[in-house]
This record gives sequence, structure tokens and C-alpha cells, in this order.
Amino acid sequence: MMIESKAPHLSNIEIWQKWKKDGDIDAKKRLIEYYLTLVDFVSNRMAIGLPKNVSKDDLASNGVMGLIDAIEKFDYTRGLQFETYASWRIRGAIIDGLRQGDWVPRSVREKAKKIEEAYQHLEQHLLRSVSDGEISAYLDVSEKEFQHMIQEIAVTTVCSLEDPIREEESETRLSLLIDEKAKNPDYKVHEFFLKESLTRGIERLTAKERTVISLFYYEELSLSEIAEVMSLSPSRISQLHSKAILRLRGALDKQKDQLMQH
Repeated sequence: MMIESKAPHLSNIEIWQKWKKDGDIDAKKRLIEYYLTLVDFVSNRMAIGLPKNVSKDDLASNGVMGLIDAIEKFDYTRGLQFETYASWRIRGAIIDGLRQGDWVPRSVREKAKKIEEAYQHLEQHLLRSVSDGEISAYLDVSEKEFQHMIQEIAVTTVCSLEDPIREEESETRLSLLIDEKAKNPDYKVHEFFLKESLTRGIERLTAKERTVISLFYYEELSLSEIAEVMSLSPSRISQLHSKAILRLRGALDKQKDQLMQH
């Protein structure tokens, strides 16, 4: 049994060698076929909560383009995990496709930005996590209206941590949590302060919000699975996720602005 379990790994390395060293197109096709399940996994996760007009086939098609890009750029000799690298490329390609499709109405984007700025202002001023009531008062809406706004913008936050720190760069906020090869000193300084900002932001989340973020981004459970684990409705989990992301985006925006000035 042990020999059989190792066989795919060994044959995989041989395929990578044929593709990277010899430029064997058939080897490339085999790699694409071998890792197609990654596209299914990522696209299915990202489809959660998206509007019905967003086609899963479109998500998968963009994901395949990301997979091909990953296979073309990956250096198997560095000993890195291809699945992790490819997942980021696949997510990035899907997000690019969603952005080009402009599937979120402008009014919803504006509401999301307004709430994000409210969290940023109040939590930086008060130096603590703020309640729904405080945010509602700041926005001059009822708590019921605020909850409706959160539900309305829920679909905009599923991919939010994938947003680039700078528009022209591919480095994402969440990727700062991944241990990579050493980078230049300037990057390390920026990375340190961004991690500090993200840590402070996470500390200000409520216990339930932290649990949702942990289960979704680290344990890779779906929102429906998280709902089962926490004995809450999927819509409630979606709201908790949205509020957590808006808090984190607010916490990171100040540091993002400082990076842009350098």
C-alpha cells in the first residue's frame, strides 16, 4: 500500500521534468488534467453566496486559465507545494473574471465602502471593537437597516482578502500569512507592519467573527458547513463573515495608504 501511495508523487515529478526541462506539451496537458480537481475545489468555494447570475461554468473556466498560468510559472525545483501556489493563481483568475464582469452593482459597492470606512474611523478612534448599534448610529440608520445592508453586501466580501495591496501588484493581503522564501528588506518591513495591522484587526473581531474567519480561511470549511458547526443559519454566518471582513479591510486600509506613499 505504501508503494502505491507514493507512485503518483513520483510519476508527478517525472511529468514536471518532462514539461519544464523538455517542453513536452503532452506532459503539460497531463499536469492540467491531474490538477483540474483544484479548479473544482476553488471555484465551488468561491461560488458560495454569489448571485445566481454568476455562472459556475464561468468561474471554472477562469479557474482553468489560472491553473494553466500556475503550471507555466511554477518552479518545481524549489520544493514548494504546487497545490498552494496554484490555488492562489486560480483564485486570482476567478476574481479577475468577476471584476471584468462587474457583477456587483455600484450602489452595493458604495454601501460596502461606507461601512468599511465607519469601522475604520470608529475603531481607530475608540481603540476597540465597536458594536452594531454604534456603527448604525454613526451611519444614521437603524440596526435593522444596518443588518439589511450587511446582508446585501455579503457577496462582495467573499473574495475581499484576495484584493491586491497595491492595484498594480499581485501580492494579496491574505498571502502575507503564507511563509515564503526570504524577500528584500523593504518588503520585509512592509510585510511586518501589514501583519501587525492584520493582527490588531483580528483582535478586534468578536469571538464569533474570529471563529468564522478561522473556519473559512484556515480550515477551509464552506459557509454552510460553518453554519452547522456553529449551529447558526447560513445567512447569519454570511453576515458575521461580512462584518469581519469589513472590520479587517478598515484596519488594513490605513497601512495600505502608507505603503502607497513609499
